[in-house]
Amino acid sequence: MIPRTLNSLKKQSYFLFGPRGTGKSTWIKASYPDAFRIDLLDEALFQDYLRDPRTFQREIEGQTSEVILIDEIQRLPSLLNDVHRLMEDKKKYQFIMTGSSARKLRKSGTNLLAGRAWTKMLFPLTAVELGEKFNLRQSLLYGHLPSVFFTPDPLRYLKSYVGTYLREEIQQEAHVRNLGTFSRFLESAALSQASVLSLQSIARDCGVDRKTIESYFQLLEDLMIGHRLPAFQKKTKRKLSTHPKFYYFDVGVYRTLRRVGPLDEPSEIDGASIETLVFQELRATLSNLELNDELSFYRSSDKIEVDFVLYGESGLTAIEVKKSDRLRDSDLDSIKSFIEDYPKARGFLFYGGNRRMSISGIQIIPLEEALQTLPTIITKSG
Repeated sequence: MIPRTLNSLKKQSYFLFGPRGTGKSTWIKASYPDAFRIDLLDEALFQDYLRDPRTFQREIEGQTSEVILIDEIQRLPSLLNDVHRLMEDKKKYQFIMTGSSARKLRKSGTNLLAGRAWTKMLFPLTAVELGEKFNLRQSLLYGHLPSVFFTPDPLRYLKSYVGTYLREEIQQEAHVRNLGTFSRFLESAALSQASVLSLQSIARDCGVDRKTIESYFQLLEDLMIGHRLPAFQKKTKRKLSTHPKFYYFDVGVYRTLRRVGPLDEPSEIDGASIETLVFQELRATLSNLELNDELSFYRSSDKIEVDFVLYGESGLTAIEVKKSDRLRDSDLDSIKSFIEDYPKARGFLFYGGNRRMSISGIQIIPLEEALQTLPTIITKSG
C-alpha cells in the first residue's frame, strides 16, 4: 500500500467520499485494523439489511469494537437513520462511512447526520504520495488510480474500469435508459476535457436535448468522476467569462475515454493530459492540506486566460501550464495581465523544461518538480 497524505481522525465520526477505485476501503482498513467493517458491496449482506432493517443495529450493538466502518453507504442511505440514533444513544461509537456517490444520499433527503459527522475526501494518488514511484511520463499516460501501480497492464485495467464502472454501474445508479447515448456522451465529454464547456455542442453530438446533457454532467459530478471548474469572478476592469471548464477526475480515465483517430492532433491530447494532471493534483493537495481555497480558472472577453487560480486561505495564486520545454516571451503574457489586474497575486508557470527561474516576479518551475513540491508552493503563496 502506498501511504496516503490523508489524516485519520480519532473519536470523530466522518464520511470519506471519493470516486470508486481511489483506495477508500484499503485506506480505512489500514487506518483502523481493529474496526468492525460492513461492506455494502457484499450483495448477500446488502440483501439481509433490506429484508430486516433491524439486523444492522443488532450487529452493531453486539460488537466490542468502538469503531464501525461502513463501505459504500450510498447503497443503503436508510442506514444513516440507525447510525444517527446510535450516535445519540451510544456515544462510544465512531462511524467512518465511505461513499462514491452523493446522488442517492441527496435524493433520499439524508441530512448527513446533521453535522455530527465530518466530511473528508480521497482523490487519486498525488506525486508527493507516490514519491520515488512518480514518473511523469507514466502519470500522463495512465493517471494515478492506485491499482494502476500494482497491475502489469495498466491500460487493460483502465479499460475495465471505464467499461465496468463508468458505463454499467452508472446505468444502475441513475437508471440511465439509453446506455449507447450515455456512452457517446462520455466520449464527447472527453473531447471537452480542459476546455470551456458547451452543453449545446455536446447535445448536438449526442443527438439529445441540452437538458439531458445537463443531467448527465450532474451525474458525473454526483459520482465524483467529473468536475466543472468555475470561472474566476472577482472584480476586475475586464469582462470575464462565466462558463465553466470540464475535467474528468483522473488523467488515465480521461485518456481511456478519449477516442483517438487519424484526424486527432497528439499535441492537443498531450496538452489536455498535462492540464488534467495539474488539476487533479491541485484538488487533492488543497483537500489534504484542509485548505478551503476556491479553485477556478481565469478567462476574459479579450482572450486572456490563466489555467488555474487559487483564492482563499493560501492567498491569490495564478498558475499557467505549458507542455513545451522552451519558453517564449508570450507564454508569460496571461499571468502578467492577471497580476496587473490583481497586484496581490503570485504567478507561477509550470512547463516541460528542466530549469527553474524567475522572470518579472513569476516563478517558472519544471512540471515534474512543481508537482512534487506542490504543497510547499501552495502554502507559501499566502
